[in-house]
Amino acid sequence: MLTFENVSFSYDNAPILSSVSFSLPKRGVIGFSGPSGCGKSTLLRLIAGLEIPSDGVIQRHADTRLAMVFQENRLLPWLTAEENVRLVCEDAEQALQALTAVSLADARDVYPDQLSGGMQRRVALARALAYGGDLLILDEPFTGLDPALCADIAKHILERFRNGLIMLVTHSADEFSLFDVKPYELSGPITGKLC
Repeated sequence: MLTFENVSFSYDNAPILSSVSFSLPKRGVIGFSGPSGCGKSTLLRLIAGLEIPSDGVIQRHADTRLAMVFQENRLLPWLTAEENVRLVCEDAEQALQALTAVSLADARDVYPDQLSGGMQRRVALARALAYGGDLLILDEPFTGLDPALCADIAKHILERFRNGLIMLVTHSADEFSLFDVKPYELSGPITGKLC
């Protein structure tokens, strides 16, 4: 699905990744943990194609459908919860199913500024669930959510992406356990062979 070959990346001449190589499987869950600033989010942004490496090659199958939940919710404030989810799916029923999966069906007509931070987070998760795809990238996905809700949403994510790959970055050991994955510990800058 996706391969890094000697990929390097820097911000303002500060190396974040140096000659990193790995191949991702088509299915399963991969987790990354490490201190803030060690390069976890940058690694995800490179995988998603949102950053370009300074050296090396990233190869991804052209037909890979990628969904991503960023650290920020990235909701459009002039659209309701349902309309934010509808941006990535075909119909209102599909959007409602995704909102129901994150326990937000009753807030479908509410605008983001009228939702709590945790509710906004769930809309961002619902959008990824509605889109589906082959690869789901989760960057601190459960910020602001209580443990029971996290567990319920994780079950929906695992079911929705059962035939794809989930990449999870979090500081929470509890969140890794929800996905039954032992994370790769990163300390930055990230060097050498991963996964």
